[in-house]
Amino acid sequence: QVQLAESGGGLVQPGGSVRLSCVASENIYTIFSMGWHRQAPGKQRELVAFITSEDITTYADFVKGRFTISRDSAKNTVYLQMNSLKPEDTAVYYCSRGHEDYYGNYLPIGSWGQGTQVTVSS
Repeated sequence: QVQLAESGGGLVQPGGSVRLSCVASENIYTIFSMGWHRQAPGKQRELVAFITSEDITTYADFVKGRFTISRDSAKNTVYLQMNSLKPEDTAVYYCSRGHEDYYGNYLPIGSWGQGTQVTVSS
């Protein structure tokens, strides 16, 4: 079972930046797509961005132009660079491995990590 471990969250002021990291227990990045999700209190978990094994990236509308997903296969790590943060970005952020369906929708598979809390507040 592949284990995922997220890190890098914390308290950030509005307009600030933070970079999240997700390390996998084995090299899966050449096989699977990888995604970042978030879950705010009282809300459902939502997809933020994903990156395919061919490095094609897709973003949710609410983060386009502000967040960037990338990966370093040599380090078994996927990143989420978050800029111009807003209070509504406050959530626990999770990474996942997955694949796309026929329509290009990202489908996470396997277990989730513990997540990392990002709080945007002055």
